[in-house]
Amino acid sequence: MKKQRAFLKWAGGKFSLVEDIRRHLPPARKLVEPFVGAGSVFLNTDYDDYLLADINPDLINLYNVIKHEPERYIEDARQYFTPEYNQKGAYLAIREAFNQTQDTYLRSLYFLYMNRHGFNGLCRYNKKGGFNVPFGSYKKPYFPEAEMYHFAEKAKKATFICEGYHQTFSRARKGSVIYCDPPYAPLSTTANFTSYAGNGFSLDDQAALADVAEKAATERDIPVLISNHDTTLTRRLYHGAALSVVRVKRTISRNGGGRNKVDELLALFSPPQND
Repeated sequence: MKKQRAFLKWAGGKFSLVEDIRRHLPPARKLVEPFVGAGSVFLNTDYDDYLLADINPDLINLYNVIKHEPERYIEDARQYFTPEYNQKGAYLAIREAFNQTQDTYLRSLYFLYMNRHGFNGLCRYNKKGGFNVPFGSYKKPYFPEAEMYHFAEKAKKATFICEGYHQTFSRARKGSVIYCDPPYAPLSTTANFTSYAGNGFSLDDQAALADVAEKAATERDIPVLISNHDTTLTRRLYHGAALSVVRVKRTISRNGGGRNKVDELLALFSPPQND
């Protein structure tokens, strides 16, 4: 199976890990993802059905637009990938327009533009909910046309929904498998914590997710795979799971020298075996 790239740049995207994740996902009819992000696992697995959720409404809105109107969307988005739009002034004007409008279709166009023209493909909002990633200064931002068409085709098997992980877990049924890619636990207590959707994912949230995952497996017969940094904390949180370690190169760092290999943990919570 040829690896498919997501059409969005995404901090913590799982493209480099998809083979490892695929190997650890138990067979099921349906894949449920409460933290879908850029969708690399969705794009590189083959289930009959997908339930894909994220707490970021702009992300889910974009996915639903591409699912339902791929041709119109791709043609309209193309106009923003020209030299006149690859300038700081144009970027800041579109960022401002994005923060002012409630028009979901316009927001979906601006979101892709900012994802490809903004610094490091980051997705970040201020406390008032305004997108605040600076201009990225790339020579020629890539227009991911083929990737979007592929996504739209695959999306026919998917339902996209904007909600928190608790609700997504409660929708999962027996015969599904859940894959969780939460905002990662910090490598150290001093590591700055990225806020993905304007609301931080705290250490309490990490613990609550581990708890919900264990319950889904032991009480509802739904296996759950979680990826995270390999730290003392995450090993403690996932003590009820089968743990596998994967080496991966970090891609988000302020300086290139910080892009070293870090151990990742894949924790699989499995339903109890009936003897």
